[in-house]
Amino acid sequence: MATALKNLSDYSAAQFIDISEKKFGLVVAEWNRAITDVLSQGAYETLLQHGAKPENVFRNTVPGSFELTLGAQLLAQHEEIDAVICLGVVIKGETKHDDYICHAVAQGLTNVGLKFNKPVIFGLVTTNTEEQAWDRAGGKHGNKGVEAAVTAIQMLGF
Repeated sequence: MATALKNLSDYSAAQFIDISEKKFGLVVAEWNRAITDVLSQGAYETLLQHGAKPENVFRNTVPGSFELTLGAQLLAQHEEIDAVICLGVVIKGETKHDDYICHAVAQGLTNVGLKFNKPVIFGLVTTNTEEQAWDRAGGKHGNKGVEAAVTAIQMLGF
């Protein structure tokens, strides 16, 4: 469903499992840092709100969204990490680099999740403009970081 038709921060926690003993890795891209920090805060607060302990949430930064894949793998390889949430922003520019970055990240994170048999969440905001990115970082469309944390919790319930 298109983000314009759904608020990223709306969800039902009715079926959430107990995550008080679960460990989460957050991998956050530094490129577009003002926005990714808001996404990260949204994810972190959502995890705590639903029972995660602060000491069980580990945040690592990588230079840009392309590096989210390796950052995810470095966390996912640790047996004690139950889920990895990857957060970044790719804003379309004058070239097609955004297509290559988004495709590589989507495929790479899928592969990491399958390799380590654990949730690796795609929390990449992909927009045409910076304004659209802010709309998905706590603006009129909610916060993609919240959605990514909720997805991680839901996937741990399988």
